[in-house]
Amino acid sequence: MAEKMLEVNDLKISFRTTNGKVQAVRNISFDLYKGETLAIVGESGSGKSVTSRAILGILAGNAIVESGSIIYSGQDLLRISEDDFHKIRGDKISMIFQDPLSSLNPVVRIGKQLTEAMLLKNKGSRRAARRVFNSMLTNLKANMVEALVKEGVPEDQAKKTAAELTGEFNKFNVEALKLQNKYNEAANMLVEAESGVEWILLNIEKKQTNVDYGALTHKLIDEAKRSIHPFVAPAEQMQPIVDKLKSAKFPKKALPDEAAVSALRELNELVTSLKGRTEPNFFRIGYYKMHNPEKDIYSMPVAELNETAKTFLDEHFMIEFIKQEKKALKNAHANALEGKKQLLDMIEKKREIFDGETLDRKACETAIKDMEKVTNVSINRLDTVKDSAAYTFIGSLRSAVETYFTGIRVNPGRIRAYERQKTKYDRLIARNKTPDWKVTPAQTIDLELTKKNIRYIFDHISERYREDIARAESVNFDEKAVEFIDFMKNQAFEVSNKVTKSMARIRAIKLMEEVGIPEPEKRYRQYPFEFSGGMRQRIVIAIALSANPDILICDEPTTALDVTIQAQILELINDLKKKRRLSVIFITHNLGVVANMADRVAVMYAGKIVEYGDVNEIFYSPAHPYTWALLSSMPDLDTTDKLEAIPGTPPNMIYPPDGDAFAVRNKYALEIDFEMEPPMFEVSPTHYAATWLLHPDAPKVEMPKIIRERIARYQKEVAGRE
Repeated sequence: MAEKMLEVNDLKISFRTTNGKVQAVRNISFDLYKGETLAIVGESGSGKSVTSRAILGILAGNAIVESGSIIYSGQDLLRISEDDFHKIRGDKISMIFQDPLSSLNPVVRIGKQLTEAMLLKNKGSRRAARRVFNSMLTNLKANMVEALVKEGVPEDQAKKTAAELTGEFNKFNVEALKLQNKYNEAANMLVEAESGVEWILLNIEKKQTNVDYGALTHKLIDEAKRSIHPFVAPAEQMQPIVDKLKSAKFPKKALPDEAAVSALRELNELVTSLKGRTEPNFFRIGYYKMHNPEKDIYSMPVAELNETAKTFLDEHFMIEFIKQEKKALKNAHANALEGKKQLLDMIEKKREIFDGETLDRKACETAIKDMEKVTNVSINRLDTVKDSAAYTFIGSLRSAVETYFTGIRVNPGRIRAYERQKTKYDRLIARNKTPDWKVTPAQTIDLELTKKNIRYIFDHISERYREDIARAESVNFDEKAVEFIDFMKNQAFEVSNKVTKSMARIRAIKLMEEVGIPEPEKRYRQYPFEFSGGMRQRIVIAIALSANPDILICDEPTTALDVTIQAQILELINDLKKKRRLSVIFITHNLGVVANMADRVAVMYAGKIVEYGDVNEIFYSPAHPYTWALLSSMPDLDTTDKLEAIPGTPPNMIYPPDGDAFAVRNKYALEIDFEMEPPMFEVSPTHYAATWLLHPDAPKVEMPKIIRERIARYQKEVAGRE
C-alpha cells in the first residue's frame, strides 16, 4: 500500500468579515499519497486555495479554523507551534503560487532570491539541530542515571558512568564535526571548480574572445587550491594542474594558448573522476582520531579507514554505550507509559467537567492544570519523532476552552445587535420601503461546535495513548537504540552542514538547469522583469524545490500563462514529480488542465468536496451535476456542439444554503436538493459523489449529451491505439 503523506480530516474554515462570517471550507476530508498528484478542481471561491493555505499554515489573520485536523508525518499541522511549522514550511511542504511576478521581488536579482532562502534556512536549521542534539543528550544522561539507580547502582557511580558515556559521545562528535567541516569546505570548492572549468571550456569551444579568461582562471585556481584535501582532491593530483594553470598565458580579447587549454581540460577530467569517491564516515573517524592522535588518518584509503574506525569505536566505546543507552531508552519509555496510563485515567475522571450542558471556567482551568502535569510526564523526550497529539494536547485544549468562554461572553451582545438590525430591517419592509442594505448575520461562536472540538481533542489523545499502551510490549529497543544514534548523527551532520554563498550559487544554477532555464549562469544575475511569464514561473518552481520538499502545492500555476507555456509548465511539474517522487496537490478551476497529470481528483463547490475519485472515474464516469457542468464547459478540438455555460453564480457563503449548494444552478435538481444536503454516495470503492441523484429512489438522469459523446470518442481512440 502506498505511503500516506498527508491526511485532511473534517476541515472547517471560516473568515470574519464586516458583513458576517464566510464559511469558506466546510468539513472536507482527503488523503495524499507518496508520489501521486491530487487535483482539487472548482470555480473561484470554492475553497481550494483556502485549503492549500491551511496546509501550509499561511491563512489570513481573520481566518477561523473551526474544526478538523491536517496530519503530516504524525503531526497535526493545525496544532503545532510556529517554531515546529517553520521546519516544515518550505522545507517539507512547498508551494507555487498563481502569479509568478507577484511571487518575486522585482528589484532583487534572481540569483539572490534563489539563494536567500537556502542561506537563511540553513542558519536556522543548524541552530535548531544544535539545540536538539544538546537537549537529547541531556535527557539521555538523566534517564541513564535513573535506570542505573533502579538497578541498585549507587547514585554517585551512576552519575559518573552516565557523565563519562554521554560526555565521550559529545566529545568525539565535536571532533567529527571539525573533520566534517574541513571535508565539506574542500568538497564544496571542488564542485565550484567543476562548474567554473566547465563554463570556461564552453566559452573556449564557442570561440568567445570577449571573455576575461585570465580573471576566470584566477578564480578557478583559488577554488582548485581550496579543494585540496586527502579525501577530496589529493594534493599530488591537484597541485601539478594548479601549477600549470598558474604558468599559463591568458591574453586579453583572445583565446588562451594550447598549454592553458590543455591544463583546463586536465582539471576538468580530474574533477569528473573524483565525483565517485568513497565518503568518509566522520562519526566513526572522529572517535578514532580523538584516541589515536599520532595516527595519520589520511594515509589510509577511505574505505579501509571507515572499517578500522568502526572496529575501534565498537570495541572501545559503542558496545558499552548502546548497552547503557538501551537502559535509558527503556526507562524513558516506562516512565512515559506510566504517564500515559495516568493521563487516560485522569481524562476519564475529568471529561465530565467538559461534557456538561454548560462549562465552568474555574473547573476547566483547574482540570487543565492537573492534566498538564501528567501530560508532561507522559511525553517521552527521547523519542526521535515527536508525538504531536501529546505535545499539542494541552495547548489545543486551552485554546478550545478559551474559544468557548469567549463565545459565552460575546455571543449575547452579537445576538442583540443582530436582533436590533433585523427589527429595523423588518420595520422598513413593513412600511413598503426597500432597504439598500442587508442584515448582517450574528457572528457568534458556535458553542456546540467548540464543545465538539474539545471532545475531538480528548478522543485524539486517548486513542493515540491506547494504541501506544497496546503495543508497549512489542517495542524493539535494539532498533530504537540504533534509531537514536542515527538521529543524533543526523543532528550533528546538520550542525556541520554549512551552506556557503558559493554552495548556494551552485545549487541555484543546477536548479535553474533542472527547471529548463537556458544559460543559467547568465540568468542568475538578471532581474525578474527580464524574464518572460513562463521563465518567471520556472524560477518560482526552482525556489519551491530548493529545499527538496516531500509535498509540492501548485495553486493555479498556469492561470497567468498562455496556452503553449501552460503545457510546458504542466509537463515540467509532471517530470519533476516523477524524478523526485514528489506528492503534488494541484489546484485549478480547469478540469482539462489536470486530465493528463492527476492521479485522483477532488471536485469542490461552495467549500465542500462534491465528487472524489481517480482521474479516469472523474473523466469517464462523472456522477455529480457540477462535475458534468465543468466538463460540459471544457473546450475540445473535436466537439462541434456549443459548449454549455454554468448558469448563475456560486452562493454567498455568509448565508450557505440549507440543501445542496449547487441546487439553484442545477437543471437536474430534485426537490430534496433544496431541503437537505446530500451525503457522499459510493459509486465505487474509490469514487464518491454528494448528489441525491445517486439515491436508490432518485429518478434516472443521464449525463449531458456533449459529455457522453466525448467519453465515447475518447474510449474509441484508446481502443484504436491498443
